[in-house]
Amino acid sequence: MRSPQESLRNGVLETSTPPHHHHHHQPHHFHSTVSLLKLRRFNTLILIFRFVSFCFCLASTIFMATNSSNLLTWADFTTLRVVLAANGIVAVYSLAEMGASIWEILKGTTVLPETIQVWFDFSHDQVFAYLLVSANVAGTTMVRTLRNDGHTCSVNSSFCVQSTISISLGYVGFLFLGFSSLLSGFRVVCFIINCSRFHL
Repeated sequence: MRSPQESLRNGVLETSTPPHHHHHHQPHHFHSTVSLLKLRRFNTLILIFRFVSFCFCLASTIFMATNSSNLLTWADFTTLRVVLAANGIVAVYSLAEMGASIWEILKGTTVLPETIQVWFDFSHDQVFAYLLVSANVAGTTMVRTLRNDGHTCSVNSSFCVQSTISISLGYVGFLFLGFSSLLSGFRVVCFIINCSRFHL
């Protein structure tokens, strides 16, 4: 038979145990909810950057594809063909990534397995950012050369102006793709440290 002290001691433990678990469970639920809200805001910010990048790269592609005069067209220059292709590719990529971001915001999970998705986003952001800036730099150099020869842009001024606008739009698209790349890089770092795509 248990002593009064043991019974009392056990009684205290039994009555104190449920509140202990109750107080432990509630903060955990609260922090989980806050973390999910932070993750959703983070993904929304990525979505905005990708949307802006998509808009500018698409506009750049359209400006270049419609860039022609009586004597010249974008297809006459290999560099401008590369500019059009690079901006078109990044526009399609940004559109696909927008879909993935919307899926993640709505469903709370990645389209691909989390490990693959995190590295896929970061690596492709890097590759396409390099592709886009390289193409636009080459296009800038070519347009500057056309302006300096004193003849081409004086005869085909609209062609040179539209080429410049297209390339400028591509630079803005690259800028926002760079912002997306920073955020996807942050997700990679969090995944390596915490095994999660966000610092929960």
